[in-house]
Amino acid sequence: MDFSFTDEQQLLQDSIRRYLESSYTIEHRAGILASESGWSATTWTELADLGLLALDIDEADGGIGAGPVGMMLAAQAIGAGLLVEPFHSSAVLATRMVSALARDTQRERLLGALASGEAIAVFAHDEGGDWFAPCSTIATRSEDGWRLQGRKTCVYHATMARWLLVSARVDEGVGVFVVDRDTAGVDLRDYRTVDGMRAADIELDLMVAADSRLGDVDAREAIDEALDRGIAAWCADALGALDRVLAATVQYARDRVQFGTAIGRLQALQHRMADMYMQVEQARSMVYLATSACLQSDAHERREAVSGAKVLVGQAARKVGQEAVQLHGGMGMTDELGVSHCFKRLLAFELRMGSTEEHLAHYRKLAQSRAA
Repeated sequence: MDFSFTDEQQLLQDSIRRYLESSYTIEHRAGILASESGWSATTWTELADLGLLALDIDEADGGIGAGPVGMMLAAQAIGAGLLVEPFHSSAVLATRMVSALARDTQRERLLGALASGEAIAVFAHDEGGDWFAPCSTIATRSEDGWRLQGRKTCVYHATMARWLLVSARVDEGVGVFVVDRDTAGVDLRDYRTVDGMRAADIELDLMVAADSRLGDVDAREAIDEALDRGIAAWCADALGALDRVLAATVQYARDRVQFGTAIGRLQALQHRMADMYMQVEQARSMVYLATSACLQSDAHERREAVSGAKVLVGQAARKVGQEAVQLHGGMGMTDELGVSHCFKRLLAFELRMGSTEEHLAHYRKLAQSRAA
C-alpha cells in the first residue's frame, strides 16, 4: 500500500506548520490560555482565511473536500502546533455531522457559516460513563417542535460555540438537533481541561423548533462515521504532539552537557530515546491505518481500525510523554518549554473520545465478532 502524499497534500501540511511556527509561539499561546475566553478569534479568522475550516466540506457544498487524508495531515500539524482553538470540535466533528445529515437549506446556512469562521459548532454527545454506551438524552416530539431533556459531559469548546449539535433518542433511533447555545434551558458549567482547553458539562431542558433536527432519518450510522473520523483525526493530532516532543527530547540530549559530555552520548539514554522513536513510528502506522479505514465503506473494519489506533496511540502518548519529561529533568514540567504542553495534550488525548481502556475493550469485542 502506498502511503506517500501528493504534492498538494504535503503543501497543505507544510503551510499549516509554517503558519503555526511563525504566528502561534509558546508565548502567544500562553497569552490565549490566560485570557478569559480561552481562545483567539483572530487566530480562528486566520484559519478560515487559510481554508482550513472548509477542509472537510465537499466541493459541491463550497468546501475543499480534502477528506480523511487531508484532515489527518492538518490535524497532525495542528497537534504539533498545540492549537487550543476549536479546530477538532468544529471543523472536524461538527462539520462532518452537518455534512452527513443536514438537508439542503440547513447545509447552505450551517456549512457556509462554519467554513467562513462566522460561527462555531460543537457536537454534544458524550454523557459520561462508558464512551460506547447508548445515548440517554431524550427528544420528545410535540406540536411546537421537540423537547430535549438530558445531560452532556465534557463538551470541548462549548462556550465558544454558536450552535450545539445535540444527540438525543427519538422514536426511530437517534437524532441530532441544532441548539443555539444561549437558548433558555441550556445550562453550561464551564471549566478548563488538563491541556488548557475549555470544556463544559451541559444540562438540557428546552423546546426547539421542528426544523432544528438535522435530517429526518435515524442518525446512528452518521454519528458512528463522524465519531470514527473524529477519533482518527484526534489520533493524528496526538501524533503531531508526539513528533514534537520526540524531536525536542533528542535535541535537548544533544545540547545538554553534564560532566563535560552531552547526555545524549550516554548509552542508557540512547536506548530510551530509541524506544520513544519506536513508539512514535508504531503510532504513525496506526494513524495511517485508521485514516485509510475511514475511506472504506466497511463500517466494522473502520471501527476496528479506529479503536485499535486509539489504543496504540494512547499507549505511545503515555510512554513517550513520561519519558520526555523525565529526560528533560525538572525543566520538563516548566511552562517555558513546549515539552510540558505536549505532555498535557497527550494526557488529555488518552481520556478524550473514549479512554484507552474503553477502546481496548471495544476492539476486543469487534475482533471477536469478526472471528465468529
